[in-house]
Amino acid sequence: MTTGRVVSKDGTGIAFTRTGSGPALIVVDGALCHRAFGPATALARALAGHFTVYTYDRRGRGESGTGPAPDVEREVEDVAALVEHAGGSAHLFGMSSGGTLVAEAAHRGVAAERIAIYESPMVVDGTHEPMPADLPSRVERAVAEGRRGDAVKLFMRYVGTPALFVALIALMPPWRRLKAVAHTLPNDFALVGEFQRGTPPPADRWSGADVPALVIAGGKSPEYLRNAQRFLASALPHGELVVLPGQTHLVKPKATVPVLVDFFLRRS
Repeated sequence: MTTGRVVSKDGTGIAFTRTGSGPALIVVDGALCHRAFGPATALARALAGHFTVYTYDRRGRGESGTGPAPDVEREVEDVAALVEHAGGSAHLFGMSSGGTLVAEAAHRGVAAERIAIYESPMVVDGTHEPMPADLPSRVERAVAEGRRGDAVKLFMRYVGTPALFVALIALMPPWRRLKAVAHTLPNDFALVGEFQRGTPPPADRWSGADVPALVIAGGKSPEYLRNAQRFLASALPHGELVVLPGQTHLVKPKATVPVLVDFFLRRS
């Protein structure tokens, strides 16, 4: 295992860890997660027997630098810098909003060989309330006023975290780590905001993602998330859908690893 840093197009340093051997695979975290906090490290260990796995801190998190404002193009450039460092092409796997970023990176021309996405957070029908239009600005205001805990709670309540858990987690050790990256929530809203309106985006929204794509849903996830993954798989030019029985949005590596290995190592 080695650690390092790449410099993105705008000069921001992006910290990464590399482990394993084989074809390059870059893992992209969802909201509030980074290498020291979240599922990516355990997933990388489980995949390291098949791939050279890169995990990284999305900008503003962990040991990576940050830009002046949320910008999807800058996050795409971060992925591109990692792909270049990995040899010029790589597989991409993204979880939650990281999955949205993976789709966007492939659509905008990042040199991905294959992409896989676990539950990109979208609301494409009436099975879930659309995101309140003022939620991103309320979160940004809370961060600007130094109310990082309030920003995290606003986000958690919107994504459906039970109220009791939201109250209790503020008393637990992970709370400090969640608050430490609260300022990056606007980056995730910039990624997913257009897909939270309760109506599907245009069918050609990801037409540039002309690579094999696997979209994965949890069989026990809410209906709106499962419906969204079905839509995404149909909208990607070469998308296919897999549903993992018994899994939720907090998916276990033992469920995803066999599916990812089969997909990424599959012959064209």
